[in-house]
Amino acid sequence: MTSIITAISFSQKILNWYDRNKRHLPWRNTKDPYPVWLSEIIMQQTRIAQGLPYFSAFISKYPSIFSLSEASESEILKDWQGLGYYSRARNMHETAKFIVGELQGEFPDNYEELLKLKGVGDYTASAIASICFNEKKAVLDGNVYRVLSRYFDINNSIDSSQGTKYFKTLANEIIDKDRPGDYNQGIMEVGAIICKPSSPLCESCPISDGCLALARNTITMRPVKKSKKPVRKRYFNYLLILDRSANTRMIRRGPMDIWQHLFEFPLLETNGPINSTDIRTASKGILGLKNYQITGQLYPKDKVHKLSHQHLYTRFWIVKTPELVQDGTPWEEVEQLPVPVLIQEAISAFKNSYF
Repeated sequence: MTSIITAISFSQKILNWYDRNKRHLPWRNTKDPYPVWLSEIIMQQTRIAQGLPYFSAFISKYPSIFSLSEASESEILKDWQGLGYYSRARNMHETAKFIVGELQGEFPDNYEELLKLKGVGDYTASAIASICFNEKKAVLDGNVYRVLSRYFDINNSIDSSQGTKYFKTLANEIIDKDRPGDYNQGIMEVGAIICKPSSPLCESCPISDGCLALARNTITMRPVKKSKKPVRKRYFNYLLILDRSANTRMIRRGPMDIWQHLFEFPLLETNGPINSTDIRTASKGILGLKNYQITGQLYPKDKVHKLSHQHLYTRFWIVKTPELVQDGTPWEEVEQLPVPVLIQEAISAFKNSYF
């Protein structure tokens, strides 16, 4: 795919730039696979600015794989709250328990064995293997795809099986053999800071002199992606109960939908928006109350919560009752439960208005 001269030139320029410009991040000060693994799991689909406080909090609370494995799932999910993609947290917890229980707390020291860990895919296994064990395995994330597709002006779709295979082969061909971990971090850093999705800083790019997309004016056309999946619209109606003892009801979500194992208020999902009359009729079957009033909505208009392929049009209905809610949760305990950001915002808004 590339000549030896091009590969050496490319990787060396990346390393030279990285040595001078790398951001000083806490997980870059060690070869210990635990903080490196923790940072990679947290930073997937997360910006550094958002993820760094979470990493600091996790490494402080759980300084070793042993302490992480001993935490409860609910505790981990609560600490993860706000990062989204909660399957990452559940898989992280399962992997911690497996490494402690089956591997005596020792991480696998090579790509193939790392790949067997739950929640560890090609990218994470490549990152840990190269950074911690100096294995020549190239990483592929959004930043790397963007740098490679622009530098080599590649027309292959990055989200097709054929395209993924092509980029993986290319990435492994040009990775630096002596410093694979630093090279991987360097090319990701170039993608994050210089070769940005929009308005890339080509004048500051260490590899701009050989960038084919820059020369051919195809920067905005790279990388190539297949058409996006259609966005699914869902209509959520949450019932915020307040009984005579200031209890509400929180329900743990199951394993087959979004926000697995997180808590939420009683939910009525409908095919479209419904009015106050409809919600009164429909709520009878799920509230388990004889005497209650729906007094209005928490927000003056729908809260639209956007997930990767779903938009949730959400209404929070206030339910007051003189009864005691069966299996109720005192409002002062609600904030201790792991909940999605959408629910946390509603909890805060409700407490500010009613307490």
